[in-house]
Amino acid sequence: MREHATLAKTLTVPHVVFVGLAWMTPMIYFTVYGVAFEASQGMLVAAYFVAFLAIFFTAYSYSQMAKAFPIAGSAYTYTKKALSPLTGFVVGWALLLDYLFSPIIACLTFGIFLNVQFPSIPIYAWIISLNIILAFVNIIGIKSVAKVSGFSVIFQVIFIIFFCAFLIKDLVGGTGAGSLLSIQPFFNNEIPVSTIFAGAALICFCFLGFDAVTTMAEETINPSKTIPRAIFLIVCIAAVLYLTTSYFSKLAYPSFSFIDPDTASMELVKLVGGNLLSSLFITVLIVATFTQGVSSVTSVSRFLYAFGKESVLPEKIFAYIHPRFQTPVINIVFVSIISLLALVVNLDTAVMFVSFGALTAFTFVNLSVIAHYYIKEKRRSFSQTFLYLIFPLIGASFIGWLLTLLDGQTLLAGAVWIGFGLVYLFFRTNMFRIPLTDLKPGKVVYK
Repeated sequence: MREHATLAKTLTVPHVVFVGLAWMTPMIYFTVYGVAFEASQGMLVAAYFVAFLAIFFTAYSYSQMAKAFPIAGSAYTYTKKALSPLTGFVVGWALLLDYLFSPIIACLTFGIFLNVQFPSIPIYAWIISLNIILAFVNIIGIKSVAKVSGFSVIFQVIFIIFFCAFLIKDLVGGTGAGSLLSIQPFFNNEIPVSTIFAGAALICFCFLGFDAVTTMAEETINPSKTIPRAIFLIVCIAAVLYLTTSYFSKLAYPSFSFIDPDTASMELVKLVGGNLLSSLFITVLIVATFTQGVSSVTSVSRFLYAFGKESVLPEKIFAYIHPRFQTPVINIVFVSIISLLALVVNLDTAVMFVSFGALTAFTFVNLSVIAHYYIKEKRRSFSQTFLYLIFPLIGASFIGWLLTLLDGQTLLAGAVWIGFGLVYLFFRTNMFRIPLTDLKPGKVVYK
């Protein structure tokens, strides 16, 4: 009898960190600069700091659940095992919205910026071309993704350091605040706190990537230790890059304004470094967007694999692993087809959908830590009460509040998506007569 192909277990801490940062892409700061600037009314430093605090507690919760269940599935697996199968499905379905729209954002950003640089070539040509390349790179293997990601992340960090150096030069020369130390970027009495938190709700999108690496647990060496370490490294590196860039930008150009939020970062970069920095910016952004697309396709294809492996989605299709490449080829092709929505969706809408899916999942992963460790395993000593009750409760409350700050249309669209998922589940379980745990014969054993 022929054995089923399995995912290749090859990733180490550096591999996972690079893939996570590539999925997150440090250059995302520039990609969503205009949208985030408008949402926070220019208070990007404060908004990024609030987002980091919210994400830090959630990253802790993800690290704890990754130790308990070191397999592909991310928030879906964690909430299903800690809370209930139905809750797991709802959270997984919401998270699927996040993962499906992430490659769309990569393709859309790629098309927008390259069209600005080469107006004679239409956006759709760039989007379709990138989709084909993303599928090919993902199909040939996970280690190729990690190698490409490492190169891209280093390239992006070098550019951000270079950009900040230009800003520091301007500040030393008397531009803007004329000083390297100031509390001005953190406070503005004319901007309500609610606006800063609304900006933080959207900016949480920029930290996505630490959670996505949990979908690669089955391709990671010693995942119960490797994944938690990688999660904290990813979040802390991202926070330093975002806060540093937004801080010096605000100090040097406190009154900066732009014409189009989709290309606001290009206006900022040209203002700071002229044509030379603008040319370098486009090059780095192309590389960054490409690898963000590669990593996001990797994550969503593994997430679909987790759904397929447990027969929530058709197993023969979504749990199929190519025997030669050891990758979920059908899922990758499926995601590439869905990503063609970049031809008709705008960037603002895509970011909002990703934020809805991510914040929903984050809230329930925090609650899963409480349910699994504090309630089921009864870890209730004084220190454990902080670790498994207080910390995740802070994370759940913070993230849950940020979720409510998304605009009404986004929340409505998210609710419709979840409703569609429940209708699908209604028919998949024969009007809820078949328990989710019985969709696949046998039981999955977590070690």
